[in-house]
Amino acid sequence: MERDMFAVTKRLLLRPAWPEDAPQLAKAIADKRIVRNLVTAPWPYGLADAEQFLALPRDPQYPNFLITDRVEDPRRIIGSVGFHDREGTPELGFWLVPDRWGQGLMPEAAEAAIAAGRHCLGYGRILSGHFADNPNSGRVLQKLGFRKTGPMRQFSLARGEDVEGFEFALEAEEVEQPADIEPAMAA
Repeated sequence: MERDMFAVTKRLLLRPAWPEDAPQLAKAIADKRIVRNLVTAPWPYGLADAEQFLALPRDPQYPNFLITDRVEDPRRIIGSVGFHDREGTPELGFWLVPDRWGQGLMPEAAEAAIAAGRHCLGYGRILSGHFADNPNSGRVLQKLGFRKTGPMRQFSLARGEDVEGFEFALEAEEVEQPADIEPAMAA
């Protein structure tokens, strides 16, 4: 049986994405400032793209969460954080709607996702990265304890070209699980 994973922080709810989220997901992510910094999202991003993304099979070993604000509007999708498999190692990716940038929400959400991955799935080393022209994502990774491991060059579907960036890694012994994060799994 497949299980859905949730995480709760002081301000946020991280939950799985469901097919009925497609219209709101498309609305949230359809901003070039977001999509240009993602690897696999197309530009422009529309409802059909959201429906296609939500129809993909989910790997329970690599959860992805939609982020909602528990305080201001728990129904509104404000971002996403999650993992995918990079040659047997979890790789963290994330985005947040621009009107919520600079409020410390992404480090809070990513910290919760990492804690859930470590607690529920036994994650050790976690990889991530960012494009060089997106230093804010680099600052989020550094706040989370990630260390830069070197340069990278990766294709951005939205940009239609290879983009320079930096790879990061987080080792298991470098992070303690915060006390105010509650990872949970539901059947």
